[in-house]
Amino acid sequence: MLSTVLQQLVNGLTVGGIYALIALGYTMVYGVLRLINFAHGDLCILGAYIGLVALGSGAGSAQPQLLLLGAAFIAAAVVVGLAGMVLEFTAYRPLRRADRLSAVVSALGASLFIENGIMLIWGPQLRVFPGNLLPSMHWTAGGARIDLVQVLIIAGSALLMALLYWFVHHTRYGTAIRATASDQDAARLMGINVNRVIVSVFLIGPAVGAIGGLFVGLYYRQVYFTMGWTYGLNAFIAAIIGGIGNIPGAMLGGVLLGLFNAFAAGFISSSWQEAITFALLIGILLVRPTGLLGERVAEKV
Repeated sequence: MLSTVLQQLVNGLTVGGIYALIALGYTMVYGVLRLINFAHGDLCILGAYIGLVALGSGAGSAQPQLLLLGAAFIAAAVVVGLAGMVLEFTAYRPLRRADRLSAVVSALGASLFIENGIMLIWGPQLRVFPGNLLPSMHWTAGGARIDLVQVLIIAGSALLMALLYWFVHHTRYGTAIRATASDQDAARLMGINVNRVIVSVFLIGPAVGAIGGLFVGLYYRQVYFTMGWTYGLNAFIAAIIGGIGNIPGAMLGGVLLGLFNAFAAGFISSSWQEAITFALLIGILLVRPTGLLGERVAEKV
């Protein structure tokens, strides 16, 4: 029994780290623009495909596998970050002063565009990741097994979340992001370039999410073009659970959702996992409508 609990704890922290990285993109965009970027999950899985291309281009070279893997992470973050900037400029900026429904429709259209673009470029079939990227190492404690890829995902996710938290809360540019999220008009009066801040949010969020998408490919060893909807939905739920618009809340919500899903699959049934996830969401919102760390904010009229 104890070994099962520990194993599900490891599995939950692994998946929860991925959810948290993807949820950060949702919460950053919503915090600044009050917009749900429904294309974010597809951007993250695009990162997995870009990483797979980078890994394939280095196959057979004399470069160490860890160096090749690092290059794949950098390529995924850069390409998807730039794609996020293009998405903001083409799909969201023209509708910034339109009603919210128009922005939602534009976001859904962008999601379908990216999803079908992935299918056209890489095909509808599963794409398999190489199995020799990391040494086949594992450790056993209390009957639970933790692989090297799980250590990489847990440690990498924690490091990225810590760095992003430090950047937003302890740097001058992070202060500009928080000021823009609080009041765009006041931020402009203080000399902050709001457009530049918004573009940077669409760069940072998808770049971090792309690393999460590449973690998905490394963990499950395969990706497919519709995977963005599944992981995007779970990360969106995680952001709501933690309090959307709140960066620590997205981190907490992602980890909690990963743990909850792992224990639900291990002790109840994986077939009921999605239903149990939505039951958790409903239960938390009934008690805390703004999420665990969210704060009630008055609407300006």
